[in-house]
Amino acid sequence: MRLKADILLFIVAIIWGTGFVAQGIAAQYHVAYLFNGVSFMLAALILFPFIPKATRQAKITKEQWKWMFIAGAILFFATAFQQVGLFYTKVANAGFLTSLYVVFTPFLLWILFREKPHWVDLLAVALAGVGAYFLSAAGQFEVQKGDALEVIGSVFWAMHVVVLGRFASKFESVSFAAGHFFISGLLNLLCGLALEDVSQLTALPLVGAILFRASISVGIGYTLQVWGQKHTPPTDAALILSLEAVFAALVGWLALSQTLLPIQIVGCVVIFVAVLFAQIKNWNSSKIEIPYP
Repeated sequence: MRLKADILLFIVAIIWGTGFVAQGIAAQYHVAYLFNGVSFMLAALILFPFIPKATRQAKITKEQWKWMFIAGAILFFATAFQQVGLFYTKVANAGFLTSLYVVFTPFLLWILFREKPHWVDLLAVALAGVGAYFLSAAGQFEVQKGDALEVIGSVFWAMHVVVLGRFASKFESVSFAAGHFFISGLLNLLCGLALEDVSQLTALPLVGAILFRASISVGIGYTLQVWGQKHTPPTDAALILSLEAVFAALVGWLALSQTLLPIQIVGCVVIFVAVLFAQIKNWNSSKIEIPYP
């Protein structure tokens, strides 16, 4: 069962990494909020039939609505910064810089819940900073705008992890996921209607990107993740899912012809090592769940 779960989580990492290509396609049309909004609202509808019948018939509590709204609002900011950042940076950059949420999570737990970070976290932050600089600045002093947005987004992804790990576990998982997907989608959609051109959604490549993200990246990816993490240790899950950034870089190169300079590749490696360091101390703990981008 553990081997099967590990294989499924490996598939999830591929799915999520590939999902950055769909986001890259949307970025080519300079569509962020509408893309996120429609994708997450569709994902919520896809998940709805999988909500247990008893949960659908019961009334959702005010407590669950509160945390679904908070998680959905955080997810809105995370996806907005991530997608707008892709206007100005490459898929590989977005994938690796997003993975910094693993490094930021312990420090958010320290700030919010007084859980003192491990010395390994300090080392991971130092490595991540060096790697992010190499990846974004490519050896020059100036950090690129898109990469800065991706780093800000990764802070919100870390907040999302904390909320899921601390509060979402109190509620039925599929209904919570569908609910906060819908809220995030609604907030994105409202911003999109105000700031973007709705007619762009008729472009066939963009329609395909939306359908892929909603059904594959979010719908199937999340479902497989939930099952996989129930049948394998956190060590396996964390390490396997962190490969998402590697697959994002590979598919960005293969599908979008986006290449990296040697120093940027070094930056990717350093960030990946930082992510692994940040996960070392959690190998025997299942307190925090891995999020789904």
